[in-house]
Amino acid sequence: MRFTLISLMTAITAIAPLSAHALDEVTVALAIPPAVHDGAPYAAAQELGFFKQENLEVKTIVFQGAGALLPQVASKRVTFGYPTSEPIISSYFSGKDILPLRYFYNGVPSNTMEFAVLADSPIKTIADLKGKQIGVGALTWGTIPGGRAALRTAGLTPGKDVQYVAVGALASGFQALKTGRVDALNFNSSWNDMLEMSGTKIRRIAYPEVFSETAGNGFITHTDNFRDHPDLLVRFARAYTKAQIACQANPEYCVQAFWRANPQAKPADADPARALTDATTLLSRRLNRVLNKPDGQPRVPGQYDLTAIQGGIQAMANAGEYPSAEVPINNIFSNDLISQINDFDAEAVRQQARSAK
Repeated sequence: MRFTLISLMTAITAIAPLSAHALDEVTVALAIPPAVHDGAPYAAAQELGFFKQENLEVKTIVFQGAGALLPQVASKRVTFGYPTSEPIISSYFSGKDILPLRYFYNGVPSNTMEFAVLADSPIKTIADLKGKQIGVGALTWGTIPGGRAALRTAGLTPGKDVQYVAVGALASGFQALKTGRVDALNFNSSWNDMLEMSGTKIRRIAYPEVFSETAGNGFITHTDNFRDHPDLLVRFARAYTKAQIACQANPEYCVQAFWRANPQAKPADADPARALTDATTLLSRRLNRVLNKPDGQPRVPGQYDLTAIQGGIQAMANAGEYPSAEVPINNIFSNDLISQINDFDAEAVRQQARSAK
């Protein structure tokens, strides 16, 4: 009997620390499949131990656009989402059914969306898209309102002068452009980088300048989580920020980490050295846009420029995409946690990344 009690007590002692330190499970809902330029930080955070340091187990799941993603976050089926902001802002104009969601981290502080046409296309300006078809991944994409506003600013009426067509993400969308199924694509700049690197020459058509610094994708959560579990938000965003800084310091390592986590994403029929060079370039370009301002000065990771966001909302209203610009942006976007999120030794992260293989 004595042996049994001692054995039982020993077992309990051994199990207790594991239970006390069980990792907090976090699920992140994405609106599009991750590619190397936006998926590498997750792989790096996992391999370099940033998630584990914050006591987290992080998983991602992909939904078809923000329209499909947001209900999952609003119903707490997932912890965080990473959608564009237009659908959230739009919910405030209905006067009812305001989504109980709040952004806590600005993932894409500058607008990366653009129109792209084949290099030999006669289309050179947004106005030239009149009578044309524009490809998007899915008609539920949260980026479509911003694209419509850009078209209206150029004097076009979406649905009348120009049509949006669902063509799928990445390769299927590229094929739709190359075969003439659509006249243009409304993808982000990194996807257009990928199209160019695959050998297709394109012409990029930028949105009007007023939309350049509006809020893009960011991490959002239910307002209950923001109120009751702010530490969870801080720990996740801190690990993610560390990973971005690590990938900026050693992008080649992060590309390899992404391919190890997603072997199906590694080009199978390309020269390995060329594939690595192209992927590293894609990642570096994306991180430079996210972590640095256009003049090269560093941004505060995750921080929202509320003045720029208000200006973008006004531009959307002027284009008829929003009924007005009167929305409580402080209820939608928050910088409350940014100082805690960035409370770590960034240089130590860079040094760790430079020695990673």
